[in-house]
This record gives sequence, C-alpha cells and structure tokens, in this order.
Amino acid sequence: MDIIFLHDFKAKTLIGIYPWERKVPQTIQVDLEIALPSSNACKSDRIEDALDYALVTKRISEILAEKHFSLLEALAEHIAQTILKEFKSPWVKVSVAKLGIIRGVKKLGVCIERRSDTSGSQLTL
Repeated sequence: MDIIFLHDFKAKTLIGIYPWERKVPQTIQVDLEIALPSSNACKSDRIEDALDYALVTKRISEILAEKHFSLLEALAEHIAQTILKEFKSPWVKVSVAKLGIIRGVKKLGVCIERRSDTSGSQLTL
C-alpha cells in the first residue's frame, strides 16, 4: 500500500463545547496519512495518476471554514470520511489536535483510522 502524508497542517477554526470556543477561533493541527487508490503514479510519474496534495489541503480548509464541530472526534471523522469518499482512498489515518489549550500541555487531540470496504460503504476499524 502506498501512503502519502501531510503533517503539521495548522489552521484556525471554531471548535469546542464551551461558549467561548464558539466565538474565539483556536489553532488546530491536522496530520494525515492517506493510502493511495493505486500505485500508478510511482510507475507513470504523471500527476494525473497521483493524489494532489493541494486539493487535500484546500478541502480540509473548506471543512474548517464551513462547519463548527463540538468535538475533535467529530472533526476527525468528517475529515476521514471526506478523504475516503472524495479522494477514493482505501484507508486514512487522521490526527487532530488543539494547541496550547491546557496549561502545561503543548497539544492534545485524537487519532483515528478508517478504511473503505470494496462495496463502497465505509467501515470503521
């Protein structure tokens, strides 16, 4: 399985359960590992056979701008399902963390893995 990764993608978004978190954007960090649908890009050396990193980051930015999530778990799940469906990845690992939200803790977050089955429905691991 060929996997691309995106680490340390940082963005501001509204996320959280407390009233102040619904008003004050927080910096989050997203890390992804995305299984490629095929290994054609390794053989062809053509962008048409690869996953466009810029499109992935653009899509994540859109999600963060359009939707408010209460929990990091829900945000991670939404990102995972978007990658599986829109980019046709067979497997994805998504880590989402809030930065500097608790005194003495650099970052805290959640990491999930999801897999797409061959029938088109989504399976959770």
